[in-house]
Amino acid sequence: MPTKKELNRQKRQRRVRGRISGTPEKPRLCVFRSLRNIHAQIVDDVAGRTLVACSTKCKSVASVLAETNCKPGSKEAAKRVGRCLGEQAVAAGILQVAFDRGGYLYHGRVKAVAEGAREAGLTF
Repeated sequence: MPTKKELNRQKRQRRVRGRISGTPEKPRLCVFRSLRNIHAQIVDDVAGRTLVACSTKCKSVASVLAETNCKPGSKEAAKRVGRCLGEQAVAAGILQVAFDRGGYLYHGRVKAVAEGAREAGLTF
């Protein structure tokens, strides 16, 4: 049974998704935040496909986090996820996205993902 906090976030998420939709020209960068990890993916809602995905569980990010002794639930890890996702997106030819914060405040780890993606070359 979801808590009141989770239900409120889901309501915010539905409200945001009513305004933001990923197209082939401008896909949606969506973020999911858990207590331990952060996941980000770029989605084309028209085709219903995930184009690029990255999280703190990905081997490329997890190995860098282990080397730097950085916890997966930290802002530094979120920034690395955003940078990794941005690099993969630029390599796939995606330069512009619509940012979907997933009902979370644009603050902390969610903001770090956005900053990392911007550093890698994505615009939104």
